[in-house]
Amino acid sequence: MTLDTLLLYMIASVALAITPGPTMLLAMSNGIAGGMRAAVWGIVGASLGAAILIAVVALGLGSLLAASEWLFNALRLAGVAYLVWLGVKMWRSQPIDIHAALAASPADVLGSRTAFLRSLTVALSNPKTLLFFAAFLPQFVDTAGSQGPQYAVLGAIFIGIDTCVMLGYAAAGSQAVRWLSRRSLRLLNRGCAAGMWLLAATLAVWRRPGA
Repeated sequence: MTLDTLLLYMIASVALAITPGPTMLLAMSNGIAGGMRAAVWGIVGASLGAAILIAVVALGLGSLLAASEWLFNALRLAGVAYLVWLGVKMWRSQPIDIHAALAASPADVLGSRTAFLRSLTVALSNPKTLLFFAAFLPQFVDTAGSQGPQYAVLGAIFIGIDTCVMLGYAAAGSQAVRWLSRRSLRLLNRGCAAGMWLLAATLAVWRRPGA
């Protein structure tokens, strides 16, 4: 893998990462509803999910999903249902009260765990992401060399870029808590929920190329 190939891959990864998706919307919503601590744990969950999917592709299991219509549709429908449910939770959630949060104990185990599990589930329940990795990553792998280390490097680069972008979304949500009214924050959070429903609708009607 040459330096030019890595540079092209990084540019493509940045372009893909900044495109709003479910994990980005969730990072912002976590920042609004739980503050930066919960948002960071959500980002850890999303990054772990991406790492698992990249490992699956590296092991060649991505081709199994591409070949199995039944498995693909089962995962797709599960992802649709989860995004819809998550949108409902986001719509109903209340923005964090920054003054109450500062007065409370810094431990936020329940909120952090919830943010982690939600983001991990979102990352793993979208078959489009797995198929994307299966189609995208091999283009930058030199088949003449050892492929495992190359997938590890490509995965680490993508996750690093994606994490930085999610941190930006989360920081925007947590800072909005400090500057916007609670009504405005509720509207922003409900906008994230509507985005989840839109992504769910897109996933519901999406078909694989050639299907």
